[in-house]
Amino acid sequence: MKPRTAGWSHYRFRSVWHLPAPPAAVYAVLERAEGYPRWWPQIREVTAVDERTGIARFRSVLPYDLVVTARERRRDEAAGVLEVAMSGDLDGWARWTLSAYADGTRAVYEQEVEVRKPLMRRLALPGRPVFLANHALMMRAGRRGLTAVLNGV
Repeated sequence: MKPRTAGWSHYRFRSVWHLPAPPAAVYAVLERAEGYPRWWPQIREVTAVDERTGIARFRSVLPYDLVVTARERRRDEAAGVLEVAMSGDLDGWARWTLSAYADGTRAVYEQEVEVRKPLMRRLALPGRPVFLANHALMMRAGRRGLTAVLNGV
């Protein structure tokens, strides 16, 4: 039997970013996960375990960290796809899909996860709107940071 909060602990996210660089340049930045903390403030730390696996620590506005192990599932530069499976405080997957758009790149970020962090599960129902807003703020900061890197700032 699933816990009553299981549905409230399941999240699907989709963000679309229009970026000022060609897909190959965007892919080159996104495929280097160890570099994310330099341009994405809420990704506090990425530690490589091996060539296909790393441990990442996230923290946005709310006063808690999420720690996940990310394992490469798909890396296809020709298709513009980077996908990882995640386990830890979040179980699920995340994927970037890049395509040419106007004079830059359309980057689609998709994520489907089940929250495993006990505090977030306990607060699943009342905290859901706050967790969604927290994620939106993190994504907005990521887009700004990536845009700055691509602009050479």
